[in-house]
Amino acid sequence: MAARPYWKGQIRLALVSIPVEIYSATKSGATIAFNQIHEPSGQRIKYEKVVPGIGPVDLDEIVKGFEYAKGEYVLLDDEEIEGVKLESKKTLELTQFVDSHDIDAIYFEKPYYVVPADDLAEEAFIVLREALRRTRKIGLGQLAMRGREYVVSIKACGRGMVMETLRYADEVNKATSYFREIGDADPDEELLDLATTLIDKKTGKFDASEFHDRYADALKELIERKKKGKTLNIESDDKGGDPRGSNVVDLMAALKNSLGSSGGGSSKAAAKKAAAKTAAKPAAKKAETKPAAKPSARKRA
Repeated sequence: MAARPYWKGQIRLALVSIPVEIYSATKSGATIAFNQIHEPSGQRIKYEKVVPGIGPVDLDEIVKGFEYAKGEYVLLDDEEIEGVKLESKKTLELTQFVDSHDIDAIYFEKPYYVVPADDLAEEAFIVLREALRRTRKIGLGQLAMRGREYVVSIKACGRGMVMETLRYADEVNKATSYFREIGDADPDEELLDLATTLIDKKTGKFDASEFHDRYADALKELIERKKKGKTLNIESDDKGGDPRGSNVVDLMAALKNSLGSSGGGSSKAAAKKAAAKTAAKPAAKKAETKPAAKPSARKRA
């Protein structure tokens, strides 16, 4: 079955309108869903929609309501909500263009694929796509779908384009309230050299297929074992120790050991470099505290 578009409308750039279709670019992963079960009977628990003092009600008797005061509601039906006039329901107008690095990654929410709606739209679609690619910009606009209006970005992607919904500013918590207790001291240079060397050794190109949901796999294995009636041995990973390093010496040793376990000669070079810097520090300190030479007798004369 062909995928159904999530939204159909047009992208507008000044006086140019491009009919497009938007499809969800992601799908739910291997999530393990659990139901609530009444253990004595083994039956699944179900939920009914009830009104206090009345009991269960039919679905066709339910409407949407906005509570404007305690226990007081304005009732709205679906036709009234759909009748709200908003141009962005059918038109995504690109009102601004920015560099992609100007938007913090925390604002990006969900991606969608954008394709031309028909052959007639393809030429204008390709022109916009290549203009975005050549300028290395992303377009910004607002789009209404599924009951709310989103800020969205548009960028080139292969033969098509990708639209991403963005969070509004008031939906993102300010980082300063979480980071203010973190010190601003400069890190130890030897530790920094070892850490950057470790990062360099583990640097590579991103390949999403290299990662999978190990927790979901473990749950599936657990379910299969339970189905077969096998005994389960539950072991705790908690060793009771403090997971934090006790001091800088432990961190130095841990980084050196990490480099050693990664293999390669660069780890030894980094360790030697760090050790040389450590050894040089006391010598430099002594040089600073060495008393100045006394003036010679000839000069005093």
